Amino acid sequence: MREAFSIILTIGWIVGVTNAINLIDGLDGLSSGISVISAISLLIIFVLNGSPLVSILLITALAGALVGFLPFNFAPAKTFIGDTGSNFLGFSLSIISILGIAKTYTAVVIVLPLIALGLPIFDTLWAIIRRLIKGKSVKAIFKADKGHLHHRLVRRGFSQKQAVLILYGLSATFGIFAIILLESGIWKALSFLLMVMVALGLGYRNFQIEKSEGTQMYECVQCKYIYNPKFGNEKAGIKPGTDFDDLPEDWVCPVCGESKDKFDIHH
Repeated sequence: MREAFSIILTIGWIVGVTNAINLIDGLDGLSSGISVISAISLLIIFVLNGSPLVSILLITALAGALVGFLPFNFAPAKTFIGDTGSNFLGFSLSIISILGIAKTYTAVVIVLPLIALGLPIFDTLWAIIRRLIKGKSVKAIFKADKGHLHHRLVRRGFSQKQAVLILYGLSATFGIFAIILLESGIWKALSFLLMVMVALGLGYRNFQIEKSEGTQMYECVQCKYIYNPKFGNEKAGIKPGTDFDDLPEDWVCPVCGESKDKFDIHH
C-alpha cells in the first residue's frame, strides 16, 4: 500500500512540476529564469543536506546550461525555449529533486523542493482552481486563459521586463526561504519572509505613487491591461515614452489582441 502511494505521489510530482514550468512560460525569459533560480536553490539545499553526488552534479549542470542560455532568452528574446524546452526543464527539475532527497527521511527536507519550486506550483494550482470556478467543469482546466501571475502584473501597468524581474524576485524568495528553513529553522525563515513582505508592500506603494504622478495611461476594456507610456511596449517595438495617441494604428493589446479603440483612459 505504501509503495503504491509512493509511486502515485512520484508520478504526480513529475507531471505537476513539468506542467507548472510549462504554464509559467508566458514572457521572454520567465520559465528559464525561474528554472535557474530554482536549480541554484536546490543545489545549495543538496550540498547542505549531503545529498547524493549524482543529484548535485545534475543540478549544477542544469543551472550552468541555463545561465548560458538566459541572456539569449531574456526580453527581447533572440532564442525561444518553446513547449519542448519548458517541459524538459520541468521534467529535469522534478527528477533531480527526487534524486536529491531520495535517501532522506526528515519531513522538512522532503518538503524543501516543493518550497523552492513554489512560484510555478502556486501559479498552476491557482490556474486550476480559477478555471474550475469559471468553467464549472473539469474540461475548463485545459482551456488557456490570461489569469496567470505574469498576465496580472502586466495588466497592473508593469512592463514585461519588470514583470519578469518581479517574478524572479519572488522565486528567489521561495528558494532563500527553503535554504534558511533547512539551515536555521522555521522562525528565522518566517522572519525573512516577513521582511520580504514589508519590502514588497513598500515597493508597490512607491510604484503606485510614481504611476499616479506620471503621464496618462489607458486600459483595455477586454482584459484590463494598462498601457503606460513610460514603459511603452518593447515586444511590439514601442519605445518607452511613446504616448498612446502616437501608437501605430495597427497596434493591438499585447495580452488579448484587442485594437486601440478598445482602450479607455485609466483612472
